[in-house]
Amino acid sequence: MRNSMASQGSPAHDGAMTITRTNPEGLHGTPGYHHVTVVSAGRTAYLAGQCPLDSTGALVGAGDVGAQVDQVVANTLTALASVGAGPEQVVRTVIYVVTDDRAVLGDVWSRLRDSPLGAAFASASTLLGVAQLGFPGQLVELDVTAALA
Repeated sequence: MRNSMASQGSPAHDGAMTITRTNPEGLHGTPGYHHVTVVSAGRTAYLAGQCPLDSTGALVGAGDVGAQVDQVVANTLTALASVGAGPEQVVRTVIYVVTDDRAVLGDVWSRLRDSPLGAAFASASTLLGVAQLGFPGQLVELDVTAALA
């Protein structure tokens, strides 16, 4: 989708904050994200990389990338809610997956887009296959930046 623009606004401290997402002419089409995200004003929340750990710190879904994605989604929604934000306010994501298989990367992208966090992936987003992540058995991590009112 070229030159598409989706704006979402919510009140800020001194006026309305808007988030504008665009795909400039001359850049390739995307599978749902936008190349450029601009925030007019407001505060920003930078979430630590969200890992597939439960509230006790135990790994969820050993060997199961889908289960790990689901736990990362749940953790990210909790972190966003703690600052009064939702998926629509996410302006940047970086997704790390332990794989060199493009099909696995595509499956992770699809599962994230179809999740309750799906709206977060309409913004600027990067999907990476990596050799390993920080916790033993960890297959997925999600780095998120959100614009706050």
